[in-house]
Amino acid sequence: MATPQLRLKALEDVLDRKPHFVDPPGARISDYFGTNVFNEDAMRMSLTEEAYYAVRQAVQHGERIDRKLADQVASGMKEWASSKGATHYTHWFQPLTGLSAEKHDAFFEPVGNGRSIERFDGSMLVQQEPDASSFPSGGIRNTFEARGYTAWDPSSPAFVIGRTLCIPTIFISYTGEALDYKMPLLRSIRAIDEAATAVCQYFDKDVTKVIGTLGWEQEYFLIDKALYFARPDIMMSGRALFGHIPAKGQQLEDHYFGSIPDRVRAFMRDFETESLKLGIPVKTRHNEVAPNQFECAPVFEEMNLAVDHNVLLMDIMEKTAHKHDFRVLLHEKPYAGVNGSGKHNNWSLATNTGKNLLRPAKTPKENLQFLTFFVNTIAAIHQYADVLRASIASAGNDHRLGANEAPPAIISAFIGEHLSNLLDGLEKNIKGAMTPDRKTELKLDIGRIPSVMLDNTDRNRTSPFAFTGNKFEFRAVGSSANCAGAMTVLNTIVAAQLRSFRKSVDALIDKGVKKDEAILRVIRDLIASSKSVRFEGNGYGEEWVKEAARRGLSNIRDTPRALDVWERKETKALFAEMGVLSPVEVEARHEIELHSYTLKVQIESRVVGDLAQNHIIPTAITYQNRLIENVRGLREVLAPEKAKKATAVQVKLIEEISEHIATIVTMVDDMIEARKRANNLEDARDKAIAYCDEVKPFLEKIRYHADKLELLVDDELWPLPKMRELMFTR
Repeated sequence: MATPQLRLKALEDVLDRKPHFVDPPGARISDYFGTNVFNEDAMRMSLTEEAYYAVRQAVQHGERIDRKLADQVASGMKEWASSKGATHYTHWFQPLTGLSAEKHDAFFEPVGNGRSIERFDGSMLVQQEPDASSFPSGGIRNTFEARGYTAWDPSSPAFVIGRTLCIPTIFISYTGEALDYKMPLLRSIRAIDEAATAVCQYFDKDVTKVIGTLGWEQEYFLIDKALYFARPDIMMSGRALFGHIPAKGQQLEDHYFGSIPDRVRAFMRDFETESLKLGIPVKTRHNEVAPNQFECAPVFEEMNLAVDHNVLLMDIMEKTAHKHDFRVLLHEKPYAGVNGSGKHNNWSLATNTGKNLLRPAKTPKENLQFLTFFVNTIAAIHQYADVLRASIASAGNDHRLGANEAPPAIISAFIGEHLSNLLDGLEKNIKGAMTPDRKTELKLDIGRIPSVMLDNTDRNRTSPFAFTGNKFEFRAVGSSANCAGAMTVLNTIVAAQLRSFRKSVDALIDKGVKKDEAILRVIRDLIASSKSVRFEGNGYGEEWVKEAARRGLSNIRDTPRALDVWERKETKALFAEMGVLSPVEVEARHEIELHSYTLKVQIESRVVGDLAQNHIIPTAITYQNRLIENVRGLREVLAPEKAKKATAVQVKLIEEISEHIATIVTMVDDMIEARKRANNLEDARDKAIAYCDEVKPFLEKIRYHADKLELLVDDELWPLPKMRELMFTR
């Protein structure tokens, strides 16, 4: 139980902490970067030439590795891992819990007569059969149907953590449906590769592959472990469900990019070292806006690898925090009154010839290619805005989106004044067939873009989807999310748009229109049709909400309703046609996300009820009894008139406390009844809506009265570490 004594002890523990710096294994990062990864250098040293070539072909061209070569790869991988001290191996996968999962098996195998060998062959590498019954499946699997398969993903290299060889894998059901984040991501990567490569053929026949790239920015809060364990709400839900906002929060803007505290810096150095040994190219660290909020970011990587690295990094951060007596809070909104945490996903496309398709160039031809991919991306955001909104929907992110600290729930694209003017000019100037002179003039105009292109836009922090010079930054992704969810959707919708673009251009070419003119005509049509999704102003303002409604843009404020798009026939058709998700898999994800939302609000509701009834109200009554005794004593020793005057303040406090207690008790009872009604609903959407509309509102109402009690009750009695202590003690 939270007690004043536990709170005091927690604060004393924090004040006694000292930074614990761990020296990295080398003087330079390059000395140890990737040393725990079965990367190309390790493969060259450990594999036969034939096995190494097979893995490279699998990575680059998706070719199968036959059993004989898989045995060779497994043997070399085991010997390399054993040299790192590994005794076990695991298929490391990403089920739809949002976390990673692993089941460890030893290389050790008895062979009789008291002897044993170390065994790891191709069958163990390529496929395993973990229990699938206890992972979310959205109805794809029944509880009694336990069989599921993990299958090796050669495109993400194996790595060693501690004494375990970890092999990145997909996770599928017995009947072949994806039960994880990786499989749909890989399918979407294939879809964007095929669609973008086909469009690149208009400009460069040497392009045979397009790679999606991702650079994520991970925001997080730190809290001392003693304070963490003294706050049951943070332990159970990841956020402070009670606590009056302190007088000082982030309004002085003195934390952002400030000097990193020593304890935090020691933690950062330690988890960065472990990350770098695992090939995660973390490069940036800094204080974020809110007190005790921080950020780290890597350099860009191929998307599948970047997603794996982010999932791995979150796990490393959690484990390393324990060593430094911290806990990491990845919830999107752990503290009211200050900024929440996001995970900005910086997305772009690169060709096998080394070109960034979203980076402008010096020649008209290359800039026409840039405009093609730039405008098609905006068109995809416009057409599939609701699907993109669903990709970042969660109970935690609902607290952050649109809270004047993060992008609103309205999906829009910011591209900057110069590009806006360019697109507006293209829309107005290209009409019908173009003469060679006008085409040349237009190309020359396009050719002048590079002088204002890179960093030609301010960084609009209020936009959910902003162009930042050579990439798009999807800022609305939540800090606890698996990047694969948003990236799978983004890849899919852009691939679908590029496929449509290619079809439209080819149709014009078949009618005798020259290629460049056909491309420009279709670009112009896309600029006109997607114009409403472009917004250059303040996304936090109420004016934008009104303007977005006038433009016909969706503003879906909560997760259950945002997820409705998964039920649309056109959404299921989109993912099926692109080969990313079958209708069954779409329905399963809808079910899982609704269930996850319901459970998270349900947990918060239960925690609020428990803390209110068993911690806050008893504390308030204890203080109220002190006041009553004080009033009674004064009335015994003072004359009636003097006693009345002397006890007026205490009586008023007693009355205020009584009112807040009575209101909390009534609201908790009403909340429990609302929860019972919601729990009786069978349909997953109806239940999620009930929790959203009928249960969730009680959380803030009860908090309001509890926070008022916090201001009235003697600080010495209050059992929960207060917000000022959570945010400023480290």
